[in-house]
This record gives sequence, C-alpha cells and structure tokens, in this order.
Amino acid sequence: MAKNKEPRPTYAISVVGLSGTEKEKGNCGVGKSCLCNRYVHPSADCYYSEHTSVLSTIDFGGRVVNNDHFLYWGEVLHRGDDGLECRIQVIEQTEFIDDQTFLPHRSTNLQPYTKRAANTKLQSAEKLMYICTDQLGLEQDFDQKQMPDGKLNIDGFVLCLDVSKGCNRKFDDQMKFVHSLYSQISKAKKPIIIAATKCDECVEQYLREVQTFVTGKKNLMLVETSARASVNVELCFNALIQQMDKTRGKPKIISYLEAYKSQRQLVVSVSDKFEKLIVQTVRDYHTSWRIVSNKLKSHPDYEEYINLEGTKKARNTFSKHIEQLRQEHIKRRREDYLTSLPKILNKLLSNLEEIETLSWTEAQSLMKSRPEFQYYFIELEQTPWYETDHLDKTDDRRVPFDILKTMEGERIYQNHVQHLISEKRRLEMKEKFKKTLERVHFISPGQPWEEVMCFVMEDEAYKYITESDRRDVYSRHQQEIVERAKEEFQEMLFEHAELFYDLDLNATPSCDKMSEIHAVLNEEPRYRALQKLATDRESLLLKHIGFVYHPTKETCLSGTACIDLKVEQVLANRLVQLDHGRSNIYYNSANIDKVNLCLVGREGLAQELANEIRAQSTDDEYTLDGKIYELDLLPVDVNSGMLLNHSWISNFKPHGFFCVFSSIESLNYIGDRVSRIRAEIAQSRRDRYSQPVPFILILANQRDSVCKNMPILRHQGQQLANKLQCTFVDIPSGTFPRKFNESQIKQALRAVLEGLKHNFDMMSPMPSIKDLSETDLRIVMCAMCGDPFRVDLILSPFLDSHSCSAGQPGQCNTLILDKIIGDRRRRIQVTVLSYHSSIGIRKDELVHGYILVYSAKRKSSMAMQRAFLAEVQDVIPVQLVAITDSQADFFENEAIKELMTEGEHIATEITAKFTALYSLSQYHRQTEVFTPFFNEVLEKKNNIESFFMFDNSRDGTGTSEDVFPQSPHRHSPAYQYYPDSEDDGEGPPPYSPIGDDVQLLPNPSERKYRIDLEGNEYPVHSTPAGDHERNHKVPPPVKPKPNVLPKPNVKKLDPNLLRTIEAGMRTSRWTRGPMLGHGDDLEASDNYAEPADTLLKSKGFSDDIYAVPEDAQSRSGKIRNSFGVLALHGDEENGFDSMSKSQGGRRPSKYKHRSKILFSKTKAYHRRVHSDVSDDESGPATQKKKKGRGNRGSEEDPLLSPVDPWKGGIDNPAITSDPEQDDKKMKKKKPPKTKEPKKTKSTKTTKPLYPPTRRNWDSNYFGVPLQNLVTPDRPIPLFIEKCVDYIELTGLTTEGLYRVSGNKTDQDNIQKQFDLDHSVDLIVMDVAVNAVAGALKAFFADLPDPLIPYSLHPELVEAAKIVDHYERLQVLKEIVRKFPPVNYEVFKYVISHLNRVSQHSKTTLMTADNLSICFWPTLMRPDFENKDTLSTTKLNQSVIESFIQQCQYFFYGGEITEPSSAEGTPPPHGHGLESLLALQLPPPLQPQQIQHPLPPEPLI
Repeated sequence: MAKNKEPRPTYAISVVGLSGTEKEKGNCGVGKSCLCNRYVHPSADCYYSEHTSVLSTIDFGGRVVNNDHFLYWGEVLHRGDDGLECRIQVIEQTEFIDDQTFLPHRSTNLQPYTKRAANTKLQSAEKLMYICTDQLGLEQDFDQKQMPDGKLNIDGFVLCLDVSKGCNRKFDDQMKFVHSLYSQISKAKKPIIIAATKCDECVEQYLREVQTFVTGKKNLMLVETSARASVNVELCFNALIQQMDKTRGKPKIISYLEAYKSQRQLVVSVSDKFEKLIVQTVRDYHTSWRIVSNKLKSHPDYEEYINLEGTKKARNTFSKHIEQLRQEHIKRRREDYLTSLPKILNKLLSNLEEIETLSWTEAQSLMKSRPEFQYYFIELEQTPWYETDHLDKTDDRRVPFDILKTMEGERIYQNHVQHLISEKRRLEMKEKFKKTLERVHFISPGQPWEEVMCFVMEDEAYKYITESDRRDVYSRHQQEIVERAKEEFQEMLFEHAELFYDLDLNATPSCDKMSEIHAVLNEEPRYRALQKLATDRESLLLKHIGFVYHPTKETCLSGTACIDLKVEQVLANRLVQLDHGRSNIYYNSANIDKVNLCLVGREGLAQELANEIRAQSTDDEYTLDGKIYELDLLPVDVNSGMLLNHSWISNFKPHGFFCVFSSIESLNYIGDRVSRIRAEIAQSRRDRYSQPVPFILILANQRDSVCKNMPILRHQGQQLANKLQCTFVDIPSGTFPRKFNESQIKQALRAVLEGLKHNFDMMSPMPSIKDLSETDLRIVMCAMCGDPFRVDLILSPFLDSHSCSAGQPGQCNTLILDKIIGDRRRRIQVTVLSYHSSIGIRKDELVHGYILVYSAKRKSSMAMQRAFLAEVQDVIPVQLVAITDSQADFFENEAIKELMTEGEHIATEITAKFTALYSLSQYHRQTEVFTPFFNEVLEKKNNIESFFMFDNSRDGTGTSEDVFPQSPHRHSPAYQYYPDSEDDGEGPPPYSPIGDDVQLLPNPSERKYRIDLEGNEYPVHSTPAGDHERNHKVPPPVKPKPNVLPKPNVKKLDPNLLRTIEAGMRTSRWTRGPMLGHGDDLEASDNYAEPADTLLKSKGFSDDIYAVPEDAQSRSGKIRNSFGVLALHGDEENGFDSMSKSQGGRRPSKYKHRSKILFSKTKAYHRRVHSDVSDDESGPATQKKKKGRGNRGSEEDPLLSPVDPWKGGIDNPAITSDPEQDDKKMKKKKPPKTKEPKKTKSTKTTKPLYPPTRRNWDSNYFGVPLQNLVTPDRPIPLFIEKCVDYIELTGLTTEGLYRVSGNKTDQDNIQKQFDLDHSVDLIVMDVAVNAVAGALKAFFADLPDPLIPYSLHPELVEAAKIVDHYERLQVLKEIVRKFPPVNYEVFKYVISHLNRVSQHSKTTLMTADNLSICFWPTLMRPDFENKDTLSTTKLNQSVIESFIQQCQYFFYGGEITEPSSAEGTPPPHGHGLESLLALQLPPPLQPQQIQHPLPPEPLI
C-alpha cells in the first residue's frame, strides 16, 4: 500500500472481473463499469447503464482509452465515520474488443487479463478520465481530467461477480475465471472485496456459491450490490478502504435486502416530497417544465430527488401532474356544462306539449331553431370539445354542442322531460288543493296550518303534494284572505269616519277615545275577522288613527289612488295642453326676442347641430310659431374645461342648453357634465330668486346606417332625462338624411321657451291685493281617495270649459274659471282636494263653498262625506255630488239607491244642492251643472266673509296656515306679502295636512302684521303662534285671548274695505268690558287665557270656555280698541249673537246640528259606548276632577284626558240652533275666576315628528354627538347637569313634571342662552320648570343617535318578555353594561334623576310608570312607521320603567326593591294599560309630546 504523507491520503482501487470477448463473457459484462460509474458519479443524471467494450481502433487509441485495457474513472473524496477524509482513485481493468475483428485490441501489455488485472503499478501518460461511451471521440465536449502523474499504484481490489442469470454465460465458467483471477491478485498482498453485482436480478444459487467461495478464503468479504438500484455500492468501496487503512475498524456489512429496503424508503420519502412540491408549485396545466425546473433548482427537495432519481423521472412526475390538472379542469368544465344544461333546457324547451313526443335528436334540432340558441351553446369545428381552445376560454359560459351527443346529455334531457311532467302534475294538484282550501269557509285570517290540516287530509291533492307544497299553498291562501280581510277592515274604518274625525288635526286621542273606538269596532264582524291577527289589526288601526290626525298625501292610506296625487297629474297634463292651445301667452308675458343657446356634444356633434340650426336660420334669426328669435349659438365639446368654469356663464348668460348624443358613451359624458354645469350656474347666480336653466337632451340620427342600438339609446336617453328632470327630444319617425331634423330643433327650442316662461312666472313679484282681487269666489271640491271613478269625471265640468285656466304657480291642484255669475263675469278659484287634505282648511281658511263628492257605490265614501260635512259651518253653501255609472243603477242596485237617497235627504235637511254625475253620461261635462251652486255662493259671499273675519278675531291667533292668503274680493280683508320677512327661508313642515305641494296660494307665514276688524295692521308677537303659521297644523283647542290692540296707522288699507266692514257691523253695538293687554306688555304665555272648569257645563250652553286670568283683568283698563272692549264672558247679545241676528236671525252653527242624519250618526257611537254608565258613577268622578284640577294652567293638553267629553254633550241640535235659549243660559251662568298657576307658561302641544331641525339657529352644542360634549373629568354634559339641578331644586313639587309641555319659546331661549354662555344660570333666568324639562328632552331628541343604541333595542325587547321578575332584571343589567361608556354614564345619570323624581309622585303625580311613558320615546327614538315598533311599545316602556324603579340595583350595586304602592298604582286620572294606547300612534307623533292623559276641554 502506498503511503502518502499528505493530510488527505490517496488510495487507488482496481475493479476487476470477468472480461474478454463475447464468447468468454457473454452478451453483457459483469457490471464493473456500472459499479464504478455509480460510485464515482452517484447522481442519477450521471449514471449510464450502457458501457460497451467493443471499440474502434480510433476510439481505442484516443486519450480516454489511450491504447490501454484499463479505464481511469476519476477521483472520489471519501469522508469516514471518524471525520477523516481521503481520496479514492478508481481504475477498471477490462479488455477492449476491436469492432472489426472482434478480438482484443493490441496493447503495450500483452499479458492475459488475469495477470494484467493483478498488476499494482499502472502507467499511462496523459490518460483522461472516463465518463461514458459517448465521450469517446468527443472528449472536448466532456469534462477532461488526466490521471495524476500518468501512473498509479493499486492499493486494493474489488472483484466483481455477476449473480444474475447472465446472457449466454454459464455461472460455472465465471467462477472458474474468478478462481484464476483471485489466485493472481491475491499474490499482490492487497485487500480484496468480493462484490456480488446485479443483486436486483439475483439468482439465489449463484449467490450461495459466491458466499461459499468467500467463506473458503481468509479475510475475504462479500458485499451484495446493485449499481442500477444504487444499493451497497458505496458500502463496497468503504469496506475496502477500511481494510486498506489499518487505523479503521472492521466494516459492518449489510445484506442486500436490508440495504434495498432502506434505499426504497429513502426513494419513496424523497419522491413524496418532490410530488408535494410539484403540486404546490404547479397549479396551471399550461406551465412548462423549463419554468418549473428553473424555479425549483435551488429547493432541497428538488435537488435530493434529482440526485436520487434523476431529471428524467422528475420530468415524468411533472408531466403526470400536468395531465392530472388538465383532466381535472376538463372534469370541472364538463360538470359545469352538465349542471347548467337543465337550466338551459328549462329556458329553451320549457313547453311540455312541444317536446313530450320528441326524441333527443329532434329536441336538439328544435333547440337549434331557437333564437336564444347562440346565447347558450357553441358549435365547434373540431371535436371533442376538450381538445380545442374552447377548453381554456373560461369566460365563455356557452356549452359545447357536442356535449349534448353524450350519454349524460341525453340522460339530462330525459330527466328534464320527466321533471316537466311531474311539475305539471304537481302544479295541477297544488291548484286543486288551493280550490279545496277556498271551499273550506271556516278558515280565518291568521289561523295556523296545524288547525286546518286535519279537515283536508283526505283530499286527493293533499295526499299527492309534499308537506312543503301544502304549507306553501296554505300560506298563499292565508295571504289572500289576510289581505282581503285587511282591505275590508280598512274599508270598515273608513265607514266609521264619524268615529275618528271628531277631533282636530294633530291631536292625540285619549284613552277614553281609544276605548270608545275599540268598543264600537268590536261589534263589527270585519273587526273580529282579524282576531287571530290582533297585532296586525292594532297596527292597522293605529296607522289609520295616525293618518286621520296627521294626514299627508305621502302617507295616504290609498297610496297612488290618493285624490291629491291624481288631481295634480290630471291638472298638470290637461292645463298644460290648454296653455299650449292658446296663442303665444308666454311670448307676450316674458317678451323674449333673443335666446342664447349653449350646444353641448362630443366629437364635433355640437358643431354639427349648430351648423344645422344656422342652415335653418336667416342671419341667425329663427322663425318659430310665427315669431322671429335671434339665436346666439355656442357649441362646446363635452370634454372642454370651459364647462366647469362659471366665468363664461356670466359672460354668455345662456337661456338653455342643447345636449346632443349619438352613443352610450357620449350620453354618459353628458349625464356627468349636466350636474356639474348646474352647480356652476348656481354658483354664478347669487340671486336666491334665480330659476334653473332648461336642459334639453337631443338624440342624433345615425345617417350612415340604421343603428341597432337606437332603441337602447332612446331608452337610456329617456331615463337620463327623467333623472335630470329635463326634456328629451327623440328622433321623429320616418327616414331623413341628416343627423338632426327640423322638428327636433323646433321641439327643443319650444321646450327652452316654455322653461323660460315658467321661470318668468316664478320670478315675477307677488301680485298686489288689487290684482288678486280678481278671484271672486273660492270653492273647494272634496273627494275621497280610492273611490271607484276616474278623477277626470269630476274635473271634466271645469277642464272642458273654454274659460278654464291654471291657478297661481305652486298651486298644482287649483284651477281658475271665468264664468258669468250674476250680472257680470266672475273669476272662480276651484281647489280639488281629498277629504283628508280639506280638513286642514275647513276651519282655518276662507272658503266660499264646498262641492262634496262621494261614490254611491261605496259606503265609506258617504261616511267620509258625512264626517266632513258635520263640522262645516252652516253659513257656507254646500253642493253634494253622488257619482255612479248610470241612472239605471238607482233602480237596479239597492245599495246604490240607499246611498243616493241618503245623500239627497242630507242635502234636503241642510238646504244644500244635490246632483248626481254619471260616468256613462255626457251631461256632467258641461260646467253649467254647478252654475246654480255658484250663484248661491255669490249671494252668500258677504255673510261668509263677515263670519270668517269675526271667527278669526275671536280666536285671536288666526289660522295655522292660510291656504288662501289673499282676499277673494276687493272689499274683503287681505294679507300683505313681505318678501323680506325673516321666515322666508323656512320650508314647509314635514307633516302638512294637505302636503307640501297642495298649497293653494303662496304661504302667508312671511307676513309680520295682521289686520283687525277696523282695518288696522298690528304686529304678531306670539312666537308659538308664528310657528304654527309656518306649517299646516291646526293649533290645539286651547283658545287664546282675542288680540285687541291700539289702532295704528291704517294708510295701507283700502278705504272700500273699511266701509264694507263697518257696514256689516253697524247693526250691532259692541259693549265695552274687561280688556286684554297689548302684546308688547304681556309675555308670550300671556297671549292665552286659562281654561275655565267646564266639566259640568253642556257644550251647547256656551262657546266661551275660557276665563280671563286675574292679572289680565287688572290691566284691562289700560288697553283701548277702536271697537271698544270685547266682553269675554258677559252678555253675548252685544257680541257675535247680535251680528248673527243682523245676518239672518240665527246664530251660525255646524251642519251636524241642522241634519238629523249627521247628528244621529255622530251621537250613535257615543251612546253605544256610554249607555251603561250611570249618573251616579260619573258624578263623583267629575266632582273629584273639578276639585283637584280645576285651576290647571294652559300648558296641559286638553286632548289627553280620560274624562268623558260626551257626558255633558248635546242631546238635541235645537239647543244650539236657538240663539235666545243660548243667551238666557249664558246670562244665568258666569264663568268663575281662576288664579294663574305659579310660573305656568302657555305652549302648543303639537310639534312635527323629527323635523329637519328643531332649532332655527345654528348650534355647536345641540345636535352634535354625545362624545363631543364630555371629557374624562366631566362625563356628563354640562347642559344636562344644569337642567337636572334646576329641576330637582325647583320642580319636585310640580304636578305633571315631564308630562306637561313647557313653552317652546322658553325652551328655545334656554338653549340659545346656553349656546351663548355655558355658565348661564337658569335660576337667574327665572324660567318655568316645565320649559327646562322640555329643553332637556329636546337635547336628547336632537342627538344624532338615541341615548339607548338601536343595536340593543331587540335585546331589551326580548328581555322584557321574560316572565320571571328577577331573571328579567338580571338580563337587563347585563344588557345595560353593553352600552358605550359615554352613553352608559349619561343614561345612569338620567335614570337616577328620574328615580328621584318618581319618589315625589304624591305631589308630581309622576310615577315611574308615567315617567317611562314620557321618556322612553326620547331615549330610544323608535321608528313608529315600523309595525314591529308599534307592537313592542308596551315592552319598551316597561324596560324604562324597570330601570327607573330598580335604579339602585342596576347602577349602584343595590338590592332589588319591590315597587311601592305609590309606584305601583297610577294617579287618579290614569287608566293603567289603557293610558298607553295614546302612545302607539304611528308618525308623525313626536316622542317629546307623548304625555299622560289629561282632562280634555269639551269640543266646540
């Protein structure tokens, strides 16, 4: 063994074995080359299984073989177990055969192989390392390494024996050769290892013989190897190295099976890792191997697999994965196609009769004939579909048609046919079952299915369909009968109109009123029909009540059938057409000669339109409808930045815009630009009276060819025009070569001129009194919403007249008639309204006559007419109109006959006109049908106006809203219009009795002066009254004192007006009596008198139910009036009674007191409810009420009382119709004097629900989020602390605290002062405690979000339903902990305050129950339009009550307390649960106004 002193010793190993010609070794070698290859180059990619020994002479003489019969395989760096390294040089002794002679090549060493292989010293100059057979002759293409020093000394031998079956070689011959070879190499005294090669193809007998051979030799070791399987190759050489290096221990030999098993485990593990790596990396089957290999070449799992198995196997693994991905993609696409196929068949082949007898092939042909076929299917030129590029078109959802030719496609078609058959049968059975249910008459609305199913279980259809279908059919049946029952219930409510319309607008029905309503309705079968749907029934009732007292056209129960909406539509269309028929009215009024037009378009379209207009003009003058206009055109591209610069608008001053488009893209550009242009125009025009500039949208023609998108363009253009509220000009029918037609340009120009005319009318100043005096009569026509006749029927008598014209701008339901009435032509203003809108003007507006329309086919229509007519003053003429189809209905239909007869009887009783209009007749189309009525109205006009003026002067505060702000006659009082009034900017309130758009004439709220009976102008000082003048609401029935003021300058009043009024008053003498103070001398609250005690007084005795406060009487001598001093409770003969006698000898009353039918209908309800109440029962209660609450201030709401207002009511209409009896009774009874309660402030009890802003000033404190008002040091807002401190200091003895409303002016003043100075002292301000309480509640109402978050409302409701008292409180305690920290602290503070207030309930009468009624809507801010909210009202109130009662338990860790007797028992005027009924009204009730019931004043 050669000894080398280098740190890394080098050993040379010679691999020997059977070699020679094919005759000697057979067809293949014993595996020497493969063994050397695997050891020197272990990587699978560097392993070559074929190494030939048959070479050409050239290859044999090359530098690799170098004319030697041995190969130099190279050098291997070996590291032992001890960490020492050595270098191993491998030599293979073989014998090369000439490919020509098939004999061994001649070499320098001519010894036979056995002797030559045993040589230990080898020499070959410049011999290169051998790699593979392909290297021979191409050495420059491979790595070239020379054998070191050209010589080697062999240190050990590896003797190879092939234990496989071999190829034409006998194993015995190989053993003989091995014996001979071993005997030669053993002489060299070098270590020898026997390597059994090809053990993966091992023959057991051969292996045993080799083992026997090894066993017979001393120090000879056998290693079982397989170069192809890479098993024990390295072990073989390592064992030899250990023998060559004496310092190493004896090697451990592992059998082939054990080594093979370990090797396979390693291969499996590495293969799994590589496959997972491929799956994770490759998701798209289009990925190439080159991209993946470059991406993974540095990954350890990839390198290990390549080294162990090779690149070829790795690529095969990748290819298999790619194919798997592709097949999965094909499978998904096929499943998607097959899944969508049933839906496609449902659309294309949905008719069972058409396909039931067709084969699948015929069905395919039928589908091809459908126009939608191309939308669902695609026919490919190549098949199958998954071999085409359609496979990768994932965005194309069309199904390849060749899928239909598969078995799955045919199966789906057959299933589709069967599904249609079964579905047809199922639908037939469902319909049959539906008819079965219709025959079961005992099914009631809301009845559960479980109660009904037992009666229909034997039905054939029941047995056929599934349970879900049964429930579905029953649900539809229930829905139908429920809807029908609800409609009948709503109609029943309309039929009981007298039951609901006896209170004023914006009132809140008391508990007794609600009890009365329920008692009457409970007798109705239609009421009991909804017994199982009590919640829905209650919601419908509350919705109806809410609408009755707070009517608007937006909330009309008839929806789109509302008369107000229909009248507006008809008048808008018909009156516009009438205006078009007249000759150039707007040309003369607006005096337009020059029109500046801006043309907006895209890609030169605007310039083309300008050229077309110029081509139709002469010197820029355009003729339209006989008038010449000078046109100034400015074409602008829609993308131009000039459009967004308002400077050009000021310079050019466009009168209108022509916006032209020819594509969807240009239309979108225009839609985006129009809003911006409008904003720039608004910015450039600072004048608040400026009106919007008209925009005209014009569709250009496609002159090249017929555009397929034209219908789409037309539709989109019309939609955009509707959205932008502008005119759309379409392409006229027919064909023409140009993009723009002359008719289009004329239509667009007319639209601009019409817009300018409209703006001119709107911009014109308010007409003077003289101009407006041309309207002689004001007539209101009323009809009921939902009546079964067309609105045109009742409007046609006016619209078909040539003398009909539109009303004032903004009066969309008013028309003007010019008719000869009496001795000359008169202007008659006719306003057509619904009954619910008319109620708001019945008392408060000057109306000369009513035309009351009802349908003779509908009982509720007659009931509504009766209810409305009953409250109309009998000085106003009435025309009753019955509507039916024809005269034959009277004789053929008993119901129609009854209603028409009733209407005629009522008209006879009240001396009114009665007529019938027939929809199938033409007579009603003549205006003369109402001429007699107009004559009667004209005759009574002066009396009507005199009574209206006197009635207003008695009320003192005028009307809540004047629908007619000007006098209809030059001799009648009129209002002056002040455009600079401070209230101009205020919009109408959100809950107007007649809606925002039904206003007949401009709102008079801007005027600051009123005119008294002598023609004096006097200022209006009462702020609450001003608030009501700015909205449509009727004030509460607390009548204010008459405003009798000193006579100021009257120079602005028409002298004729004075003479007219004085002439009407000469017949009566006004007796001087106690006077009232001037508005400047009194506070706002002093404008109202104190209500006298009227509980024992009959309504018929006196209209004057108010006593004068003592302080007012003490100052009465200081005030003067031109009429003298009005007597408030003296002899009425000197008052209106004298005036009445001079005007007809009868005191004006209401029509219900002149008609037995109207009066009996009204009284019938109340007698039915109170017939079981005896005098003994009612007497003590009345006496107790009188004693305890007789001197209550005007702050209390008289409509919230449980006291029965009908126990002292009118029993005979003759009582009020006899003025002499009235005078005698009034002389006998003097109203008692009442003391003014301490610090009471008058207020109005009705406010709009959730107004846009409750304040009329800007505030940085009120209405901002709660978290902005607190700090860690001050968790409670300062305003809340101040209010609570003031209330607890001064108000814990105030009766009705938080229930009685405070003066709104004082409430606003408190907040305004606090806005100015947060340190304001409420004690110094000396305000009423109820005003402070109202300001505190208003603070919470103005918060952006309620104090109790909406998200917790459902949890609170569910907690309130818990029956167990202690469990309920525990759950509520957990919920309150979920409050946001800021809300929790404020809520805790407020509830603690309310708890302290409830402890004084003996004096305040405010128990925890009453406080919760007042406060829960403020704290929770519910949505009363939601039916669920209405049904949980009581639960919400009980939650707040629990918080108040158990305050110590919830917030301070106290124990649960039992409610005290004072807490548990309501005050004497409460009615337990019934007191909550007034709280369940839908909007627009305002949470701050929900109060405990109080005694009402008798209705007048």
